Amino acid sequence: MSSQQTIAEAPASVANLAVGFDILGAAFAGCKDRVIATRTAAKEVTLGQVNGLMNRLPTGIQKNTALRGAAALLQGQGNPFGVQIDIEKNIPKSAGLGGSAASSVAAVLAVNALLDQPLGTQNLFEFALEGEKASSDPPPADNVAACLYGGLIMLVPGSQGQIIQLPAPIGVECLVFHPDLEIETGTSRNALRSDVPLSQTIDFAAHLSAFTAACFQNDITLLRQVMRDILIEPQRADGIPPLAAVQQAARSAGAISCGISGSGPSIFAWVETEQRKAVETAMTQAFIQSGIKAKAYASGLATPPASVISS
Repeated sequence: MSSQQTIAEAPASVANLAVGFDILGAAFAGCKDRVIATRTAAKEVTLGQVNGLMNRLPTGIQKNTALRGAAALLQGQGNPFGVQIDIEKNIPKSAGLGGSAASSVAAVLAVNALLDQPLGTQNLFEFALEGEKASSDPPPADNVAACLYGGLIMLVPGSQGQIIQLPAPIGVECLVFHPDLEIETGTSRNALRSDVPLSQTIDFAAHLSAFTAACFQNDITLLRQVMRDILIEPQRADGIPPLAAVQQAARSAGAISCGISGSGPSIFAWVETEQRKAVETAMTQAFIQSGIKAKAYASGLATPPASVISS
């Protein structure tokens, strides 16, 4: 007999990674969302308790990523039963850390585990992506893929959920600082230019290609050289006032790279393990001097994927 209740947990994610707008993503274990799915007799998807960093979320299916993802999965399976979705939000809202994607992925995994014949991970991507549309349409697939598959991922252009999992550089960790600012993903995306000069496009392709090679070769020197955002960051920097100072502090302390996580306002840094404390201290001081509070999180790069932790 199938379970009556399941619990799934999903990590945050850092999208773009400076060089791969809408292409690269990395699962981030520094904070996670948790979803409890409980079978109900009524064939409906409803929101139960919400706790953690917030205690209220939209109750309508189309406005809640967890509910929308769960409903899409059940509809795809002929609505065999209903579910109540309880959510523990530990990923900050509108932080650029894939919190909406994590809730969708966790809900889809939890509901999938309730099915008599659960689907495989690859078949769940489209349902989690449908859930993410509640936050942003078109949805950022890089966050969903990183959360669902774990580790470091690259999306295959023009594909339906096909990804490449890149090798995570050895001895490298990720720091994330979430400042006391809020940026809506949709608003941030709509502000981007639709036209890019040819020379800038060529540079973007070169940086992304070199980054990919550096991951496969575990070439930290090359990562330091090419992990720069020449395409999106210049358009978003004004919305994150402490960015320049924090970046300078991080790089001066030895960071491999420092940039905007997703659409922001969180700022991430890739650091070699032995330099982590120095970089974290430098970034903390830069935020203090800017007068903006920020919470620090840390994670390795080989973060496991979202998973069912109880059924």
